[in-house]
Amino acid sequence: MLPSLQESVDGDERELESSEEGGGSAEERRPERYSNSYYCLYSYQGYSLSLVDTNLPAEAETELRSFIVKRLIKGALFEGMGNVASVELSIPEFRVGCYYCLLQQEKLLETATVETNISPPEYVTCFLGGSEKGLELFRLELDIYVQGLKTNLDSEKSNLETYIKPYLRSWFEDSVCPIQRVVQLFQEKLTFLLHAALSYTPVEVKNSDERIKKDIHRFLSAASLQGLIQEGTMTSLCIAMTEEHHKSVVIDYSGPQPQFHNAGSNKFCDDWMQAFLNGAEGGNPFLFRQILENFKLKAIQDTNNLKRFIRQAEMNHYALFKCFVFLKNCGSGDVLLKIVKVEQAEMPEAKNVITVLEEFMRETAVA
Repeated sequence: MLPSLQESVDGDERELESSEEGGGSAEERRPERYSNSYYCLYSYQGYSLSLVDTNLPAEAETELRSFIVKRLIKGALFEGMGNVASVELSIPEFRVGCYYCLLQQEKLLETATVETNISPPEYVTCFLGGSEKGLELFRLELDIYVQGLKTNLDSEKSNLETYIKPYLRSWFEDSVCPIQRVVQLFQEKLTFLLHAALSYTPVEVKNSDERIKKDIHRFLSAASLQGLIQEGTMTSLCIAMTEEHHKSVVIDYSGPQPQFHNAGSNKFCDDWMQAFLNGAEGGNPFLFRQILENFKLKAIQDTNNLKRFIRQAEMNHYALFKCFVFLKNCGSGDVLLKIVKVEQAEMPEAKNVITVLEEFMRETAVA
């Protein structure tokens, strides 16, 4: 594995473990801290919070309520957009990451008017677990997850036991743990998923249960470079990759072990797959997400480096040689060149350089 990759992973593991431990003595820290998760749901009206449901101890819930009220008074909560902070509560973890989000009932919000002078009911949802740094990695997933409460909050009392409580209890398993479960499920085959995400190749899951299917698609969504490159480029890349391969990657669960069809990989994905397997020893679900973020950032960094070399190669033959060396050593030259080709499609000078580089990649593959 590349030294820089290993150093990055080791550094993230130390930092995440340090932030998970927080303050306090060794007796106050518990090895199972990664699996401890809590939730709290309040109804909210006029800076007054009424407890709907929680699995926090009474003293810790009172401390959390005080924290949320202060946030509300400062105007720090926005509907549907969560925040993450570190709070100190009377629970074994002592200091814990807290995601909190303001929600409004959609149906009553639609019917409320100025004339009726009806304020739509609002709720504050809190998820607690891990550290502030760890939960921040999953903030977008948690924003999506809390939206699943909205329709059922319209009939809070009737749905509390049948839907709301189970949904709140499952937030950690459904939002934080899918990446970890996918790593443990696929092991060395994880390289195929990483390559599919990097190359914008669609993935089709057959004959599996819904949880596995959702976990795989959540992993691919988290591994996607979407948001890190321009939206137009993303669309063009998806079209280009689909047209080139003519086939999706298929994961078939009809047998005792999942079978991959039409899957690809490269050294870059193999190295990062190994980073995930090394991280699996500690059992920290937040570390897997940090490794995935590093995977994406390294891919973007390599793409930008290649584009820079190509711009230089338009006027400098030595820079063209640097392109050759970079593509040979980066481990993902096959994918990066396709990405750059789509981005530079309207630039004739770059197109000539890319044509030469494509020929080089073909000759290297044959060799």
